[in-house]
Amino acid sequence: MKVVIAGFGTVGQGIAEVIGMRQELFSKSFRQKVRIVGAFDSSTFVKDAKGLDPGELVARKAATGGVGAKSQEGKIREFIEEYDFDTLIETTPTNILDAEPGYTYIMAALNAGKNVVTSNKGPLALKFRELSRAAERNKVQLRYEASVGGAMPVINLSRELLRGEHIYSLRGILNGTCNFILNRMKDEGLPFDQALREAQEMGIAERDPSYDIDGVDSACKLAILANAIFNMDVTYHDILRTGIRSITEDAIALAAEQKKVVRLIGEINDKRLEVSPRMVPMGHPLAIGGTLNIVQLITDLAGEITVVGRGAGRRETASALLSDLLAILSDDHAKGR
Repeated sequence: MKVVIAGFGTVGQGIAEVIGMRQELFSKSFRQKVRIVGAFDSSTFVKDAKGLDPGELVARKAATGGVGAKSQEGKIREFIEEYDFDTLIETTPTNILDAEPGYTYIMAALNAGKNVVTSNKGPLALKFRELSRAAERNKVQLRYEASVGGAMPVINLSRELLRGEHIYSLRGILNGTCNFILNRMKDEGLPFDQALREAQEMGIAERDPSYDIDGVDSACKLAILANAIFNMDVTYHDILRTGIRSITEDAIALAAEQKKVVRLIGEINDKRLEVSPRMVPMGHPLAIGGTLNIVQLITDLAGEITVVGRGAGRRETASALLSDLLAILSDDHAKGR
């Protein structure tokens, strides 16, 4: 399989490293290698039909700030459409305003008959149906396990291993930054601003934490889950969203008096499509601390299924991208390609 990596930040570098690490798995399981034949970031790109060395790509990015020496010069769409490769691994940053440039890259690949594996929430949260229909129309795969929950395998679990189940509802914690802040407020009695600063100093929260603390990140993920698992036709804008900026020490203390904790919960059922702070009983799975993500699926046959995992990180997100690459390789292998 020949792949191109779009975006070479933390996640792009992570999947490049993992591809290098897993060549023996590819060879043993599918009798082929996965070759990185191109990669680009916001300002440079590099290509080699014979294959690029993952370690050299990562080292060059660290040393120069760019994955390649050439400027994109606005020609990436044409490059995606015309270059000879099988799968685009799309890892550009989430843009919830207009989903660009990820949407253009993904759509160009799908319309060119190429599979797409992505970690990018923006295009899926805003234009899920358009992208899914493009994949179906062009008979290629669009896979996005890494867009929700990092290493937590909730989408593929629901759509593949649980496809015989009727899933009534879903609820969970979809943002580790908010979980860390709320947990620190409870454990140490910290005010919100101080807990946020601590998260920023530790690298858990961004300098501009709005996507996390205002519930934007969680709402994006909930929209993707609603479409992927419940076959809805919704966007990020359809999610009722309340963040955690207004949570006070008094609210945390009041919850503690009732033997409860405050958590930012996303929920999907026949009456609710919402992200909001909720009080959760201590000891309940959704009372989990730290930066972990958790999702509970309520099904008709298996009952309640709980999945926990790290929602972000270089290797964690790469593991989800790898699972989607392996699924495509397995499908091609079964079809004798």
